[in-house]
Amino acid sequence: MTSPQQPQPQPEPHATEAPGTGPTSPAGAPQPPAQPPAAQPPAEQPEPRPLAAHASPQQPPQATQAPQQQPAEQSPAQPQPSAQPPAREAGTMMLQAQQPPAAAPGKEAGTMMLQAQPAPQAPQGAPQPPQGAPKDAGTMTLQAQQPPAGPPPQQAPYQQPHQPAPHQQAPRQPAPQRAQQPPHQQQIPAAWQAAGPGGAGPAYVSPIPVRRTTLGHALASEWTKIRSVRSTMWTLGVMVLLNVGIGLLTALALADPDRVVEPKLGFAWFGLLLGTLCVIPLGVLVISSEYGTGMIRTTFTACPSRARVLTAKAIVLFGLTFVVTTVSNALVAVAHAGMLTGPAPTGDEWLRATVGAGLFVAVLSLLSLAAGTLLRHSAGAISAMTGLVLLPMLMAVFMITSESLRPFATKLIEYSVPNNLASLYGQPFMPDGPTGWQPLLVLAGVTAVVLGGAYAALQKRDV
Repeated sequence: MTSPQQPQPQPEPHATEAPGTGPTSPAGAPQPPAQPPAAQPPAEQPEPRPLAAHASPQQPPQATQAPQQQPAEQSPAQPQPSAQPPAREAGTMMLQAQQPPAAAPGKEAGTMMLQAQPAPQAPQGAPQPPQGAPKDAGTMTLQAQQPPAGPPPQQAPYQQPHQPAPHQQAPRQPAPQRAQQPPHQQQIPAAWQAAGPGGAGPAYVSPIPVRRTTLGHALASEWTKIRSVRSTMWTLGVMVLLNVGIGLLTALALADPDRVVEPKLGFAWFGLLLGTLCVIPLGVLVISSEYGTGMIRTTFTACPSRARVLTAKAIVLFGLTFVVTTVSNALVAVAHAGMLTGPAPTGDEWLRATVGAGLFVAVLSLLSLAAGTLLRHSAGAISAMTGLVLLPMLMAVFMITSESLRPFATKLIEYSVPNNLASLYGQPFMPDGPTGWQPLLVLAGVTAVVLGGAYAALQKRDV
């Protein structure tokens, strides 16, 4: 910055400066104290010469411009007073960059500070510029100092490299690569940026353990479902109560020392026949309840393999039903063997009355599961399975009186579920028909066909 000068009056063309007169001061500059009248020689005071007021050009950094003295002729007869300081330039400003003190770490190095300093004093015999030369009044000097040397700050792995020092480049400008880089990429670690098909680093690995789903996971899921719903407790509980309760009542009714019962375990299936009516709803509800609530979509999303889902449901249902039925059948068989009079049952009879009956009821529950998968409706599937168990026997009772329908009615009775269950205990309704383990094989064949159709329908449907 420059401070403007006040205009000076124009001198007369014929006026000359008398020798011995002092230097003419610019307007507004402080005048030295006047000399005593005795020391001043009588001389005519000339009028001041014109002085152009303009600003001096801008000086480059790291250089301080010294103000120029006003040209004037010194009188040989009159010396300058030594006690009085010379006239200074008014309003000289210098802008200097100073290093911050060590006690203030928060201030950045190279802070620009504006400070006004007095103009330096010109030497006593220095050459003066010619008259009318431009005068440096109020010059502002901009000086940039190098920040103190120190170790460069540590950079994060995802930040841009350090910028060069100020002495290597005059203007301190931001790095172009940081300005061009999007802000969201600066927050991504370098290891993630390098990962991928085109990167040099390894592929990204999730901290959450990711494992492929197997049949074991599906089994754990189905076991959690079947044991956490109330329908399982109620259906299996009522089945055990009917099987054990009715079996004990039958044993008490037949317990007579004078009555011989052969085989001893031939009447232990009465309660189990009514218990099958409770297992049928359980097999249907294992899958139809998910269709009714919409949970089946979540199940197929978690496990896209639908065959695996149906297999897991079948295994869990079969195992649970088989264990519960076999245990209850064993209790009833022990009660009948101890309370009734007759020949002791053989090993095959024990096995068919306990394990064979348990397998028969478990396979019947799988048939109910297949019906629920095909119909996808709880009420419809339960009604269909109940009719399959009871309807053939009821129809045969009404048709057996007709001569023309008697053969058909006989076949219905021989392959009905109650007759097959009684055949396992050695008490079939008809002399001709499945005996021994044959009723279990017949029911297993029918269940395999229906369950295969359920697998095929489940794969072709949307849900």
